[in-house]
Amino acid sequence: MTTTASFTDAERTDLLAALAAARAALVGSVEGLDDESAGRTPTASSLCLGGLVKHVTAVEENWLNFVTDGPSAMSFALPDGVTWDDLMAGTARAYPQWAIDREKEFRMQPGETLAAILRAYEEVAARTEKIVLAVPDLSAAHPLPEAPWHEPGGEWSVRRVLAHVLAETAQHAGHADILRETLDGRQAT
Repeated sequence: MTTTASFTDAERTDLLAALAAARAALVGSVEGLDDESAGRTPTASSLCLGGLVKHVTAVEENWLNFVTDGPSAMSFALPDGVTWDDLMAGTARAYPQWAIDREKEFRMQPGETLAAILRAYEEVAARTEKIVLAVPDLSAAHPLPEAPWHEPGGEWSVRRVLAHVLAETAQHAGHADILRETLDGRQAT
């Protein structure tokens, strides 16, 4: 007979295992690269492998902060006098720090190393596992922070956050596979 507790434990185990597999695919794409190669942009996009790992790290960290702290953990405040239309059109007279930081996520900045980026990713992954194993109920939900890409009045459960982080990680692992193959012909998956 399956109990609710064992179902919940199995669900957590399955979600964490799927996320670990997606992370492994992403990390596998940078295996054996030096810092310079990890920062190269070999396709028409501005994506680099080190930047993809940084971005996925930030996404996971931000969403798990949302799990623990609610919508206040993800502020999308705009500078005075700037509208969402201005920001989306690229005509804002000032940009919020969160938008500037997000752009930097996709590139390796001067002085950054792939080893440090991977260490940060490992730390976030370990924190995610602790949070997921400790949260009393995967159905616990918070209202989404106000942003034009969120449904007004919407809320996400811990389960939905994990599904989103998993999808984001898997999507970028696919991008990383293409970047790696373009760099040196090596297929990561």
